[in-house]
Amino acid sequence: MRTDSSPGSLPAREHLPAAAAGTPVLDVVVPVYNEERDLGPCVWRLHEHLTRTFPYAFRITVADNASTDGTPHVAARLAADLAAVRSVRLEQKGRGRALRTVWSASDAPVLAYMDVDLSTDLNALLPLVAPLISGHSDLAIGSRLARSSRVVRGAKREFISRAYNLILRGSLQARFSDAQCGFKAIRRDVAQVLLPLVEDTGWFFDTEMLVLAERAGCRIHEVPVDWVDDPDSTVHIVRTATEDLKGVWRVGKALATGSLPLDRLARPFGDDPRDRDLTGVPQGLARQLVGFCVVGALSTLFYLLLYSGFRHFAGSQPANALALLVSAVANTAANRRLTFGVRGRGGAVRHQAQGLVVFGIGLALTSGSLAALSAATTDPGHSTELAVLIAANLAATVLRFLLFRAWVFPDPQPAALSPQPHLPEPHLPDPQRTWSDAR
Repeated sequence: MRTDSSPGSLPAREHLPAAAAGTPVLDVVVPVYNEERDLGPCVWRLHEHLTRTFPYAFRITVADNASTDGTPHVAARLAADLAAVRSVRLEQKGRGRALRTVWSASDAPVLAYMDVDLSTDLNALLPLVAPLISGHSDLAIGSRLARSSRVVRGAKREFISRAYNLILRGSLQARFSDAQCGFKAIRRDVAQVLLPLVEDTGWFFDTEMLVLAERAGCRIHEVPVDWVDDPDSTVHIVRTATEDLKGVWRVGKALATGSLPLDRLARPFGDDPRDRDLTGVPQGLARQLVGFCVVGALSTLFYLLLYSGFRHFAGSQPANALALLVSAVANTAANRRLTFGVRGRGGAVRHQAQGLVVFGIGLALTSGSLAALSAATTDPGHSTELAVLIAANLAATVLRFLLFRAWVFPDPQPAALSPQPHLPEPHLPDPQRTWSDAR
């Protein structure tokens, strides 16, 4: 997994300004390997569609993945015949390698790619890139699993696709619906930050990019698509699935160990409306309260189950201490990641040590409550003990939140927040001009 530093924080979302004709707004990459038969019809059809429907200047880039047939000659002829087409030759195979190479060198503010078989209906292309041009989203994907999508494919590929996406949801907590559809787009300024962190050079490349983008807080727009399976596809399903599962394991391990610097990709303060200052409300208080309450409710249930189990072979005081210690460690870890958004391993030991101090305060409250109950009655019932402990834990919970917020996980000072970077203004054509005039 790549751990080298990225070019910087994610940029603020802004609408791409309209300007004079010049740099293409959209660069559509078509990665190919030994596609001499399908490449020509694909590019001509795509070029005709964009010329007729896309209101901005565009470019089509054929990325040849070390083809050994006549694909390079077809690509060169297309580039010679069509001014909006260019060809890039790579001497190594790998769809991810091709996309990284072309996207990293492109000057277009919106980058996209699609498979050469054009299985996805091209009418979804403008809805795919429009949210990126407007500044609403950072990435966009075509989804064959949306309710309104219309898909024609065999049962085998349907099962594999759905199973793969279930694996992503269960193992990497991915929330996007379709990782494998060859119909995706990304803003160039976001790609410049994410691409250095993506390691895969094959078919898992875009899945890895989506997972990292989602974990970094990017907005991913999904477009329902009409999709027809290509029966002549040269994709080796078993080998591709095996490589994808290896990628899932690698990325999951990196996320679990905190080896990815995703915490450095946080957006500039104020880009998200939820980050803006509200009079009289501390920053992030509402969100932190909700997260803390959810974690606290689960921790309390966990604590009570532990206490009931320990109580079978220990007195009330030892059972309470053991249950509170175990649940406190889990509570601190959960609040660190989920409530206060701390990623990575940095400071984890210190946070747990501070959490144990907070645990000691909670232990004093609950132990004192049990001692008071024992002084009041010689043989308290188990239900009475639990009721007293619940009341004491509620008081300890309020104090725990205050200590977590002010001492263990304090908010960064405003002066430490990164200023919003100024995005370079890409040159866009006048929407009133036709494509032929823009060329």
